[in-house]
Amino acid sequence: MEDIVLNENEDLKKSTVFSFNKRKIIKKSAAYGYILPIGILLLSFYVLPIIMSIYFSFTKYNIMAPAKFVGLKNYLNLAQDKMFIASLKNTIIYTAAVVPIQTTIALLIAVWITKMEKSRLNEFVKGAMFVPVISSMILIGIVWRIFLNGEASPLNIIFTYLGFNAPNWIGNPKLALPTIMGISIWKNVGYFMVIYISALMDIPKSYYESARVDGASKLHEFFYITVPLLKPTTIMVVFLGCIWSLQTFDLVYTLTGGGPGVSTMTMVLHIYNLVFKQFRAGYAMAVANVLFLVIAIISILQRKLLQKDKSIY
Repeated sequence: MEDIVLNENEDLKKSTVFSFNKRKIIKKSAAYGYILPIGILLLSFYVLPIIMSIYFSFTKYNIMAPAKFVGLKNYLNLAQDKMFIASLKNTIIYTAAVVPIQTTIALLIAVWITKMEKSRLNEFVKGAMFVPVISSMILIGIVWRIFLNGEASPLNIIFTYLGFNAPNWIGNPKLALPTIMGISIWKNVGYFMVIYISALMDIPKSYYESARVDGASKLHEFFYITVPLLKPTTIMVVFLGCIWSLQTFDLVYTLTGGGPGVSTMTMVLHIYNLVFKQFRAGYAMAVANVLFLVIAIISILQRKLLQKDKSIY
């Protein structure tokens, strides 16, 4: 009798364990099922293209004919490619100029709007600053081309009316790249302003009240409270701005097409020309992989800095 009871208890334990494991497997399967669609998309549109790009960068490939393996020849040719060097130089100059300026402007405007609190001017400025962000870059390029191109352009008419010589904004090699930088800053600063505003709203007002009690000025509050506590946000804004600047294409393509000469040629535009105009897809992949490596290093550096930062408020 006791043996029968023991056997029944063992069978009950086994069935309980089995049902528990079955439920656990079902839960895990459901979790993987939820992430499967996005996993397929990421694999198809991110991982697979990267693998293909690395493979084709070691080949001579013109899209029309089968790829021929050439080893490191494409990468070795980069050092002798004047167009690549010019595009790399322009991209670095563009990034080095745009990122600090747009970050500083976004921070200052965000602080100013936050200090204004609720007012009609506050809402108007936020709306006006964000309109370029939601606008298409191609559309912005076309509009600014109308504003800047030729003596009859609205901006040049104003310059002429004020007694100044109307500059050739996008036809002068010395002015073309700075002009594109200014338009890019104007478009993107509203996006980073919103990020800063959300971060500023998280800073406790008690910090500023305590500083005022101690006799701190507005300048001291900004440099000793606001700026340090916005460090994680600033890191994100700076590195996001760097990645966007390195990938600049549509505004340059619409406004100047890389000209005059190569004064506004960027790396992404150079890659586009290599693939669709010169049909040198293999070599274009090598240029793209260099750009990908730079962006990957920047992303890793951003992650390390954010992990290292211990700002708490």
